[in-house]
Formats: sequence, C-alpha cells, structure tokens
Amino acid sequence: MNTSSNKAPRASSKSKAMTLFPRIIKTAAIIAMAGGLVSCAVYAPEPPPAGPTDLPSGATGRRDDAGPLPAPMVQGKSRWVAVRWGELPGFEDDKLFEAWNAWLKSCERPGPAFAPLCSEVRRLSIASGEEQRAWMVARLQPYRVEPLQGPAEGLLTGYYEPMLDASRQASASHTVPLYRPPATLASRKPWFTRQEMDTLPEARAALRGREIAYVADPLDALMLQIQGSGRLRIAEADGSQRTVRLAFAGTNDQPYRSVGNWLLSQGALRDASWPGIKAWTVQNPQRVNEMLWSNPRTVFFREEALSELDAAFGPRGAQGVPLTPGRSIAVDRDSIPYGTPVWLASSGPLVNLQKLVLAQDTGSAIVGAVRADYFAGTGGEAGDMAGRLKQPLRLWVLWPK
Repeated sequence: MNTSSNKAPRASSKSKAMTLFPRIIKTAAIIAMAGGLVSCAVYAPEPPPAGPTDLPSGATGRRDDAGPLPAPMVQGKSRWVAVRWGELPGFEDDKLFEAWNAWLKSCERPGPAFAPLCSEVRRLSIASGEEQRAWMVARLQPYRVEPLQGPAEGLLTGYYEPMLDASRQASASHTVPLYRPPATLASRKPWFTRQEMDTLPEARAALRGREIAYVADPLDALMLQIQGSGRLRIAEADGSQRTVRLAFAGTNDQPYRSVGNWLLSQGALRDASWPGIKAWTVQNPQRVNEMLWSNPRTVFFREEALSELDAAFGPRGAQGVPLTPGRSIAVDRDSIPYGTPVWLASSGPLVNLQKLVLAQDTGSAIVGAVRADYFAGTGGEAGDMAGRLKQPLRLWVLWPK
C-alpha cells in the first residue's frame, strides 16, 4: 500500500501472488462471460452468429509490422506515440483469457471508442490466446504513453481490498466504528476533521446511529479508508457470521495527509512502511490518536451484499465496473480514459509484470501520464504485495484503429 494515497477499490511471495489471480479469475470465467454477453449487447448491434475463430479480415497470427504508423496524439497530460506490436514486452506470452474477464466487465460501461468492439470482445472470450492476439493486432493500434515533459519511465504501486473481522456492536475488543455518511454531510463542506469527529459533541451527535460495524484496530480502520473499500467478516447479534463489502460512499472533504510522512517528520520512524507504522503504534499506544489526527480526512462507506459471483471480483472502480484482481489498474483519467486496454510492463525486486490490463479506476494520488495503481486482489496476501509494490513502469494504450 502506498500510504500517500487515499484510495478507494493487494501476497506474501512472488509465486503465491501470481498464482492467486488465475485461480480467482478462472472460477468466475464462465459466469463473467455470460454477464458480458448481456451487458455489451446494449451498446453495439449484434452481428450475425459467428464462432470465435471468425476473425476480422487481415487478422492473422503475424505481427502487424508493415505500413506507416499513425501520427502521435496528445491526450490530456500525456503524449501517445504509435509503435509496432513487437515493442510490447511479453505480448506473445501473456495469458490473455485472464484479461478478457476484465475486458468483459469494461464492456458493461464502455466508452464511445470501445463500444463498437464489445460484440467482438464478447465472442472472443472463448477463443484461443493466439486468436485473441490476432484480433488485437487487426483491430487495435498500440501507442507508447509518455509525459508531455520529463522522463518516459513512471511509477507502479499497488492497492487491494482489505478483509477485516468486525462486530455489529461495540465491545471490549471491537471499539473502532466504521460509518455511513452522516445526514449533515452535504450541508457542511468541509465536514468535521477526524479529530473533531472524535472529540466535538456536535460531530459525535451527527454520527450517532450511523455505525455500520466496529473493528478492533484503529490502523485497520485507517487502512480500509485509504484503500476506499473492503470486506468485513461480521459477527451478527444472533451469533451468525457473514461477509459483506464496504464500498466507498463519500469523504469529509478534508485534505489527505499521510501518517507515514507525519511519523518521518517527527523523527519517529525511518521505515514508513505499513509494518513499520504498526510496530510504532504497539510501542507508542499513547500517541496513536495524535498520529491518526495528523490525517484530517475520513472516508464513509455503504454496506453491500456479497454474492458468490461478487466474491471473485473486487469493488467497483471509478469506471463503475467490478475490478479484476491482477488485471485492473487505476490511472490518471486525464491521460488514459476509463475502459482502455493497456499493456503494462514493470520490473523490480518484488515482481516482473508484462501483461494486458484494463484502466478501470483512479485515485487522488494517481497523477501523471505513466502512473498506475495495480489492483492485487483481496485479503492478506494481496495486501502484502500491494504494500511493497513500488517500482518503475512503462505503459502502452491499445486504441481502436
């Protein structure tokens, strides 16, 4: 987790992290394809029935390396430079069927550039990887994403969906509330700070009765707010337990301040990683509130039921579709439109990634042309990966011809 982010919508080892995602995705593949069949039809006319191997004219297994390239384009804060498919590292090796599940999700709410392709994306969901690659070469043009100024190499970080144990009622062990938006939220901007919510009678009165559930650790609550969503295993009053999702429902409109940076400025830490922050709180329990109050921003949530199908995917991102572990990224929407397929390449001490992903989310800390936040999934392993992921990044958008 990048503690400088306030995100809404990541593994104890490289091998575990990279095997977790295919298992999750394969479980939901058939159902996700069926959902895509229904969703995309409303955006594009249904072509005559055809099998997945009925590819567009010119779609062969060969790379498209002939002919002139399109001129560069400026997209918001970025410059897109057309390249040959051969420039994309690992293009021949990626397991595209995993990304196709995310693409089907994007087809539930496609942008105008990609809506005409959704019927073909749908039919290709059961095609072979070589057929999918050939279709991409025929239909799409890769563009290298560059900043308008500065170095071409960017930054990749990660985020995830926490899983926390919680209780409906406050108890000796579960004392930290997670709130729905207060009724007065729209009438006061910015709303009360985190410290005021804990200390002012007026703020406490406005929050009374808005508690969704209680967790044991205030840092876990802060983590949930930074990620913007999560899952709770809730102990109900009748003794039963069920898992629900908490989705982002608003903020108090206060500025975000990193508690890690606060600790560094205090000289309290040299390691501002999440494990380092947690260790500091254990050693300094009397200063935990002071640390938490250094970040005035608070996130409010809404509770959502979690079906078996929902459990295979993450929360809805800014595009409005569920995120796919390992195949969804958050981007700067001024550089890459939502729903755009993106080729991602990042090498570092944690993991090497060369794969197709979909731009389906954003975040206030995700700023710049070559900047992405990688959705790693749900739970502890994903959180471990996301918390340590910070390495160089290159991006290519795949845009319709």
